Parts: sequence; structure tokens; C-alpha cells
Amino acid sequence: MGSLSGWDDFPQAISSCLPKLKELLQSDEQLKAFTTSNAITAPAMFGIKSSSSDNTLLITVTNGKADVTTGNPSSAQFTISALSEQWQEHFKQVPAMPYQSYWGMFGMNIKQKGIEVQGDQNAFAHWTHVWRRVLELIHDAYSGPMPEDPYQEPTEDHLVGRYVYISAPIWGKCKVFYDSSGNGSQPIVFLHTAGSDGRQYHGVMNDARMREKCTMYAFDLPGHGRSFPSRSYHPGAHTNTEDSYVGCIASFVKALGLQKPIICGASMAGQVCLAVAIRHEEVGAGGTIPLQGSDYLNMERQWYDRSPYVNQSLFNPEWIYGMMSPTAPLPNKQLIWHLYSAQAYGIFHGDLDFYFGGWDGRSRMANIDTKKCPVFMLTGEYDWSNTPQMSQATADKIPGGRHKSMPGLGHFPATENPERCVPHLIEAIDHIQATRS
Repeated sequence: MGSLSGWDDFPQAISSCLPKLKELLQSDEQLKAFTTSNAITAPAMFGIKSSSSDNTLLITVTNGKADVTTGNPSSAQFTISALSEQWQEHFKQVPAMPYQSYWGMFGMNIKQKGIEVQGDQNAFAHWTHVWRRVLELIHDAYSGPMPEDPYQEPTEDHLVGRYVYISAPIWGKCKVFYDSSGNGSQPIVFLHTAGSDGRQYHGVMNDARMREKCTMYAFDLPGHGRSFPSRSYHPGAHTNTEDSYVGCIASFVKALGLQKPIICGASMAGQVCLAVAIRHEEVGAGGTIPLQGSDYLNMERQWYDRSPYVNQSLFNPEWIYGMMSPTAPLPNKQLIWHLYSAQAYGIFHGDLDFYFGGWDGRSRMANIDTKKCPVFMLTGEYDWSNTPQMSQATADKIPGGRHKSMPGLGHFPATENPERCVPHLIEAIDHIQATRS
């Protein structure tokens, strides 16, 4: 393990582990998968450096491999740079939020001084999957492999899937897919994050504790995952609004005849859970569990997730990959990557129309009647997009609202580590059942 000092010169700081890094660059199967393509007809070079020095680690990518040298950033198409203290935090064996990823350090709605991408910005987005993996390999060479939470391979599945027609404002009539499981007395509807689908909840919906306590449903929004797009949809033109989203949930609840279901979702779905709590009579909801939610979130939007110059199947999953706990089991992290790579063009960006600025509940939280629709918010500690502090500030505005931070989880708690997430969900469900009139 290297020393946590001397990060003013990046190549010098990792010099002791450079032989190990070279070995990993040649042997790592994930890096090979990312770089093996006959479309790579010319070498591409990017750099990694500290802000206080031009001495740069240079990575040259060719078909099927990546090589490392040192030199000047002027040789690279782009260079990712950070302050020495930021690199020091990033390369600890288990980094704290937001240092678990360069995207977290780079920030979205929360910006850190000292983080800079020099050079060709499109090339930076174009090669995001490669530089992310290289940083992980540097971490492994320097600090040792990232510790990983226990993972138990599933042996039996309890979910049943089918389709139902719903009708939502703006989107109109849609044929949507949903999974269901469990035979407990409490119905609960799970909502997926922006640009993904309901497969995020398979771990939770297979959990024996949840199957005994609840009857669970998870549906894919129109045009997402296994659901059909609406007839009014033009590919690439998807957008999401509060009315369309709440109306879609209400139509699903009505179509299945659910009685006072709890509505639970993460990220943009965490935000719509707050909208559902405000409009609970319209939806027929009997409580909400917003995961990774807040009353308002805004940022300077980037367009790499809807750009003709960047492959969204690579960029979108990379952008969100670092929002997870770094110790989450690798199969679960890879599932999240896969789900974000699998969605249609423009779906993720259109969902973020709602997540970033489209939803604004700042003046409405005090209107939530938690006796009729209790609210119990949960937030993973590793989420640098919607932090526990932001969720707590929102819960403080809701009369009778509750919030709890979840250690060891990030932006996708139900998928990252279902075993760790379920006890928090059960606590929230118990609170809702004990509270509502």
C-alpha cells in the first residue's frame, strides 16, 4: 500500500505501484472489454495529473489494450486533474463520499474547487468508461483491491411479470410491464430511477422478509425497460413532468385495484414520492418512502446523455456508476451499469427534466398530511447527487415527516445491496402502518 502523501506530483505519488499498475492494465478483463474494437484505428491518449504539477500520467489506448507512460499534458487529448488532497481522499482504500469516483469529485449540483478537465471535452465524455476503469486499477495497485460487501448468489426467483394498459396525462394510453411478488397484507409499489427500469428491485422483491410482509409491484415507465412507448412518443423526444408521472402512478394503482399502497422510489422516483404524498387522494396512496429524494434539485445541465457525438450506452451508465457505495457487491453494480446502458436514446435525459428543476416542492412540503399519507425518507450516505443532508432538510419541512441516512449505501440502495436495504424499508413500512389513520 502506498503512502498518503506527496500527491502534488501524481506520477511520483504512484511510482512505487507503477509495475503493478502496468500488470493490471494488461490483464484486466473489464478494460479489455472496453478497449477491444476494430473501430479504434488510431491511438488515443489521455492524462491524469495533480493541479499543482504538469507531470502527468499518460494512458494510451489502442485496440484491446492500454499502456502507461509519463509526460506533459499537452500530449493528451484530455487530462483529468484534481487537487493533491482530493487525489489523496480518492485513493484511500475505502473513500468517503464524494471521493469514491471522479464524477463525484467533479460534481453535478455540488461543485468542488480544483477539479478540472483540460482539453477536448467530447473526448473526455467519449472515453469515460476507460478512464473510470483506469482510475479503479490505479486504486487497486496503490491501495489494494476495494473491500466488497458479502454477496449471496440467488438460487430461486419469486417474481411474476405481466403487462397492463394504463392511461397517463401527456403520454396517453400505454402498455406497461410490471413484476409482482409476495403475499403480505401491505401492498407496495416500487418506482425505478431516471433512465432505468423495475429490474432494480428484483433483489428486494425476492427477499423472504419482504415477501411475507408485503405484496410488491414494480412497473417500468412507458418507453422504459420492457414497457412499450406511448403512441405519441417520438424517439429521442421523451420528457417527464409531475403531472404525467403522478398520473401514471395513479393509473397503475387503479388498474390493479390496489388499496392504500405505499409508494416507494429512488432519485426522480424519490421526488415523485413527495409529489404523491401531496396528491395522495388522487393516487390512492397510503404512505410514501422517498429514497434519495428532496423537495428541489437543480444543476447546470450537460448534454452528453443526449449527444450525437457521445455513445449514451457507454456514457449514461458511467455517469451514475460512481454514485454507488464503492463496497457494493460487484454483480449488483454491474446490473445497474447494464440497466442504464440498455435504455433508448433520450430516455435518461428526458427523465432528468423532472429530476433537475422540473420538480419543485419547496413551498408545498408543509401541506403533506402525514396522518393520511405518512412519509419516511431514506437516503444512502454515498449519494453525492442527493445527499442525506438534503433529504433531512426536506423531511424537516414535513409535519410528522421522518428521515434516516443509510450507511454503506448510495444512490441505488435497493439494487446495490438489497440485504442491507431491506431492514430500512421494513422500519419505514412499520412506521407508516403505525402512523396512518
